[in-house]
Amino acid sequence: MMPAVVLAQSAQEREIADAVLKVYDDELRTDPTNYEIWFRRANLLYGLNQYSRALSDIDNALKYTPQTDLDMLAQGHALRANIYIMSEQLENALADISRACEVDPSSYEYLYQKANIEYQLEKYQETKEDFRRLGRIHNRSLESLVGLSRIAVKENNLGLANEYIDQAVQFYPAEPEAYLRRASVRQLLGNNVGAVDDMIMALSLDSNSQRAISAIVAMSNSDYNAVVSALSHAITEAPNNGMFYYIRATIAQAHHRYLVAIDDYRTILDNGYYNYYGINASMAECYYALCEYDKALNEINYAIGATADNGAYYVTLSKIRLAMGDVSLALDAANKAFDRLPDNNKVVTQLALCEVATEQFDQASNHFGELIINMPNDPVNYIMRGWVLREKLQRRTDAVGFLTRCAQLEYSDTDINSMRGFALLLLGQEGTAREWIDQVMAARPTDVDGRVNYLAACLYSHLGETDLAFDYLANALDKGYSNLQELTAGNNANINIAPLRDDPRFAQMIKGYDYLFKK
Repeated sequence: MMPAVVLAQSAQEREIADAVLKVYDDELRTDPTNYEIWFRRANLLYGLNQYSRALSDIDNALKYTPQTDLDMLAQGHALRANIYIMSEQLENALADISRACEVDPSSYEYLYQKANIEYQLEKYQETKEDFRRLGRIHNRSLESLVGLSRIAVKENNLGLANEYIDQAVQFYPAEPEAYLRRASVRQLLGNNVGAVDDMIMALSLDSNSQRAISAIVAMSNSDYNAVVSALSHAITEAPNNGMFYYIRATIAQAHHRYLVAIDDYRTILDNGYYNYYGINASMAECYYALCEYDKALNEINYAIGATADNGAYYVTLSKIRLAMGDVSLALDAANKAFDRLPDNNKVVTQLALCEVATEQFDQASNHFGELIINMPNDPVNYIMRGWVLREKLQRRTDAVGFLTRCAQLEYSDTDINSMRGFALLLLGQEGTAREWIDQVMAARPTDVDGRVNYLAACLYSHLGETDLAFDYLANALDKGYSNLQELTAGNNANINIAPLRDDPRFAQMIKGYDYLFKK
């Protein structure tokens, strides 16, 4: 795919882009048939994600480009193909990239893009032919071998798929990209452990590979056990590689396996693999989740003292102090975080929670409103503001507005992340809330760490379905959900299991899963 102008992100970059656009505007007013300027402006607009304007400009560029300027014709059709891809008009994109290939039949880049578009359109025979052509242009083409392997998977020719992708790695044994490509094919083949092995190999070859790290993290969200198994094997093979411990620790922490995370963080520090105060902050978060507040306090205070750039660490300190019942100290820590990071949403969230705890409900409501503006698709902030307005400020009409907006957010009907049932329950629509959670859980959502089942237990407990809530709580614990702080003390709105805590079965269940919380 032809590279576009880098997206302008900062105000300064935007100013530069605007200045360049003004120059192009002036030149086009002078000569509206200047196809090179039309092309350049289209390319800039494409890089700014302004696809409608870019499409109009590239149409003009192609309109005025002489048929003898083959290079510009090919680039113009390739750019328009990119614009159509981003506008989800794949058939139009295929027509343009095919034209680019006709104008420049020797272009490897255009042919590769054409094959990928055909693959997305499920035109597998055409895709196969084009990937073979790539192989003829370059007899050790990584893209050709990977593409042919993906087609073989679609044709259920698994042996051939493995042959192609293994050959790619044989040709490029020192290239991280070869292993990442093979990982993608192994995922298609259902070989998740093998896929993670390849991601780890890519990371071993390039320790700064963000693609490899991102791929491992993404895989952990669908197959946590495969990722941990592969990382554990890598640690056995290379026991002094601190990076493997760190990745396993952060993934374990993200999936509520705090004891595992603490062990790996401690190994890193004890062996001197990294001397980074952020590890102490991560350990503090884990100890907080396990309700070991004194240990959490020691770790976060060390992290805060180790750097002046400690705004995020004051958030963790505030959480710990709030859990310990030191509400004034919690609010003080939240304000210190806010002084350092006033635009950080996690900081604003913690400040709002401290304001609830100190009965500053108007301020809390305003801060949740600010979070709604910053994150309009995050349902929790609507629920929290609606709850504060309804239960603490007795402004029920205002509460209904925010809770209704939450229930109408654009999520699929079976996505528990919409939190729709919690909003519906606060609106008094108990039956609809029950229908929603029944539908979500009947769809058997992916739940690698127990979080989904925990949320189901929360809602069913507030619906009065106590036995069902305990069933889902047991499922969550079976899957390794070990956030003891949430389990025993979480009290935000109705996103908690507070109704279960006075039932004798609760203490018995927590004790039965003691291995999740204590060594």
